[in-house]
Amino acid sequence: MRILVETTPREDLARLDDAWAAPESFLFLPGRGAHSRAWVEQALAQLPDTLAHDHFALLTSGSTGRPKIVVGRKARADALARALHGLQDLDACAATILALPLPYCFAFVNQWRWARALDRRLTATAGFAEPDALRTALADARDAMLCLVGAQMPLLDGIAGTAAFPGVTRVNFAGGRFPQEKLSRLREIFPAARVFNNYGCAEAMPRLTLRPAEAAEEAAIIGPPLPGVRLRAEDAQRLEFQSPYGAVGFVTDDGFRAVSDDDWIPTGDLAEPLPDGAWRLLGREGEVFKRYGEKIALPDILAAVRAAHPGEAAAFRERDPSGEEGYVLVLAPAPDPAAVRKVLGVFRDRFPRAHWPLRIESRDDLPRLANGKIDTPALKSSPGPVLWKQHL
Repeated sequence: MRILVETTPREDLARLDDAWAAPESFLFLPGRGAHSRAWVEQALAQLPDTLAHDHFALLTSGSTGRPKIVVGRKARADALARALHGLQDLDACAATILALPLPYCFAFVNQWRWARALDRRLTATAGFAEPDALRTALADARDAMLCLVGAQMPLLDGIAGTAAFPGVTRVNFAGGRFPQEKLSRLREIFPAARVFNNYGCAEAMPRLTLRPAEAAEEAAIIGPPLPGVRLRAEDAQRLEFQSPYGAVGFVTDDGFRAVSDDDWIPTGDLAEPLPDGAWRLLGREGEVFKRYGEKIALPDILAAVRAAHPGEAAAFRERDPSGEEGYVLVLAPAPDPAAVRKVLGVFRDRFPRAHWPLRIESRDDLPRLANGKIDTPALKSSPGPVLWKQHL
């Protein structure tokens, strides 16, 4: 399998176009990351000959930090791009603005493949790494679509300032919690845009559900599955899927696994179905746990904190001195004492003591992966100043 390594957005587009047109399958790697070339080559050597043509592969590590190569079929990616075109009413969009790394499956399929399959213009930028260029692209946009991850909302707020970008008419969020509480701000920045909450994973290549932002008031509600996609959550509410667009196989440290249309693939999330056919996320498997017999759901806690804290908030798991499960809350940028007291007020008003963090730390900035998501392993390995500590 041919290997392409991310360079610059404009160069990548031309190389991807050539690789897609060629019959040989290819792997598109991020330009930076924890992967080693030796691991990648060893992983590719395990792929069966049936995947040598008409496929593509992407590298992901999710929130675990463990590398995984996910293999998709080219025809499936284009079919998904066309399906999203109809579901999001993208006939009115003439272009898309690239603000995410192309090796990220969300940008790869929802933007690059959509632009190529539907003959739309793609404006390539380096995203928030070059904020002035991104701001110019947004200001110059006409009937354009923008794709972001939820953790980039503070960055978007910063580069927009008092400006509005009426030429952006579709905004898609995926790859983490949807910024539901920022909808009013999004409408100020993009007054002509329809906003969508997209949910999926790399193994889904990458989309499973879709909902318009205004269809629910809770960020955790991800909407109904796409046509042809099936979801279930039978085993301790662990969400699994079957999809006609999904990956056909993947390679981890445990070796290669082929995926058939009858296989149920775990998403890594916990979820529950709603009466109207939509689904509600309960959190990642590691974000929902028991503390002193009480169920702790970090997404619910972080949502309450973010509503009271003007900056960013994240959390990571940690055991207390007695060995009981707990978590650490991290705020960024470093808040003043009054802001910390406001956050503590949220816990006093809304959560029993078992739901409180072991401590509250601060960071100047939250560490991020190349795709904009919060890098939880890095957050855990780089302690910051302690603003408050629970005395057990």
